[in-house]
Amino acid sequence: MTILGWQFNIKLWPTVAAIFFMVVLLMLGNWQLSRAQEKEARQERLDQLSQQPVVSLPTTPVKLKDYQFRQIEVHGTYVPSHTIYLDNKINRGIAGYQIVTPIKLGKSSMHVLINRGWIAAGRSRNQLPNVPTPDGQITVSGIAHSPTQRTLELSTKTVSGRVWENLHLDRYRKATGLTLQPLLILQQSDVKDGLARKWSRPDSGAARNIGYAFQWFSMALALLILYLVLSVKRDHPKNTQA
Repeated sequence: MTILGWQFNIKLWPTVAAIFFMVVLLMLGNWQLSRAQEKEARQERLDQLSQQPVVSLPTTPVKLKDYQFRQIEVHGTYVPSHTIYLDNKINRGIAGYQIVTPIKLGKSSMHVLINRGWIAAGRSRNQLPNVPTPDGQITVSGIAHSPTQRTLELSTKTVSGRVWENLHLDRYRKATGLTLQPLLILQQSDVKDGLARKWSRPDSGAARNIGYAFQWFSMALALLILYLVLSVKRDHPKNTQA
């Protein structure tokens, strides 16, 4: 087939293969866009939860999904003997620790973990920074998060005394023997304890999916261009002599 001096040479199997792979690439791109939309909708839901009124955490067992990302208020007493230091936490380019201390809720045996904030590590890693812990009954408010942090562990030795590389709720339960709510509260209430509490807003991850979708669509376009380049050539009519 010749159009405006260009000859379009259609071959069955290359055409079928090109159509098949372009359809697959377009489907993958659309799937990534749908994932981005799902994540954006979930992020809007989380934003709505964070704006709801503060709720008090009961002493009876709760479910994470019912409280995650909501503003929580707890009443009880700190148990400083079970404080742990989460290592390798960076704040403004400075290495340090996040301080996690359980609170005993009221007169019950139930506890909940409080991430009280960040403190610099200091010059010597052999000596932990001193963090004062309030005595007696205290009220702490903050945002409820999952207590298990899914991060890379650099070695099999993730616990060294009070210094932990990552926080895992089951591991903490076994180490302390405490009864715990399935929550970690990022403290927002202000206490003069020298800890920095500037929590970053969780990213929905939608931008990553949009980037992947762009890559799939770009590959589909590149495949189409390659197919056209290989299938179309200039038609050079043969010169006839009189």
